[in-house]
Amino acid sequence: MSTPFGPSSGPHFDEPARVAPTTPNDEAPPQPGVITPELGTVEGSAAHGLANRHDDRASRRDDGRGGRRGGGRGGRRRQRDDVMVPPMEFTSYYGHNIVKPAPWKSEIPAYLYMGGLAAGSALVAAGGEMTGRHELQRNSRLIALAALMGSTGALIADLGKPSRFYNMMRTIKLTSPMSVGSWILAGFGAFTGVAAVSEVMRFIVPKSVPGQQFWPIGDRLASLGAGAFSAPLAAYTAVLLSDTATPTWHASYKQLPFVFVGSALAAAGGAAMTVTDPAECGPARRMAVGGALLDVAVFQVMEDKLGMLAEPMREGKAGKLLTAAKVLTLTGAALSLFGGRSRLAAVAAGVALNAGSACTRFGVFEAGLTSARDPKYTVVPQRERLERKLAQTPQQRADAAQDQRVAHHTGTAVNPY
Repeated sequence: MSTPFGPSSGPHFDEPARVAPTTPNDEAPPQPGVITPELGTVEGSAAHGLANRHDDRASRRDDGRGGRRGGGRGGRRRQRDDVMVPPMEFTSYYGHNIVKPAPWKSEIPAYLYMGGLAAGSALVAAGGEMTGRHELQRNSRLIALAALMGSTGALIADLGKPSRFYNMMRTIKLTSPMSVGSWILAGFGAFTGVAAVSEVMRFIVPKSVPGQQFWPIGDRLASLGAGAFSAPLAAYTAVLLSDTATPTWHASYKQLPFVFVGSALAAAGGAAMTVTDPAECGPARRMAVGGALLDVAVFQVMEDKLGMLAEPMREGKAGKLLTAAKVLTLTGAALSLFGGRSRLAAVAAGVALNAGSACTRFGVFEAGLTSARDPKYTVVPQRERLERKLAQTPQQRADAAQDQRVAHHTGTAVNPY
């Protein structure tokens, strides 16, 4: 089309304007909403599929993390209700125990049993000395001395050499059950030794020796001294176990001393019945029955209080030993009722009671080692204590903290179980 200025080079107003291509190779521009592959996406059905996948991912993301509260950017996402944590497996790093089991061997439960037998026998001897039962007094004193020597030998065997026992006597630490127990054992041994020597000298020293009139006074003091140390000696071994980090031992700190004392009384009464005339064994029989009932009753209470920590006492080797201990103790207590009329029943009762006492010590010992080997018995009680602590009021937390401070300054033990 020509104009007064010459041929027209611009667009005609009666024709649609041409738009210069903006894509490479002078191709037509992409349609709105459709981007070519050169721009990084796809067209047509592929774009539709991509959009669907994007919607699916968004929906899954919303299902997994939840929508935003309030529609704001800073809103918190809600946890899915159907997301479940898998069951916890109680394992530890590299398969190691969380609590290291005690390195003790069979010498320690043997020491526990013979120490309890010695303590109970000294108490029987003191009763026999006060009531004029000389045969019961003599036999119980000799039993106490023999059991004391056996328990001391077992302890030295566990320590490795006698000098280590001597080193424990060089100092005293009131917050250490081992240190206090060593001094209890030494004091008990001194009075028991004097009492046993008194029995022997009674048959060796002639009555014409000057000072015989003072002999009964020294004999009485030896009996009272050994009897005074008998209860601490029978109970301290339980405190020694409870003061460790072994879960089952540590959690039974309230009941275990009573179990050991009852077991010691039953064993001592039974030992006296086996070697003494039934006519003089009345106090020993009553003490044996009472100790057996105390042992069994408190042990049942302890199992109920321990909860899951009592599982090692019902399973495996420990379970068999403790079941046998219960049966033997009750059998010995029942036979003791007939021991006054039958020497055979008295001997059988004494053997059963001592076997039950030994099984109790060995069973508790094995149960503690089992609880230390399994991380479950360490982790679960810790979580339960944490939940209880979180449920406490501020005043209760303050009182608990005050108790911990008092225990720290006084050296007394506060058990978290």
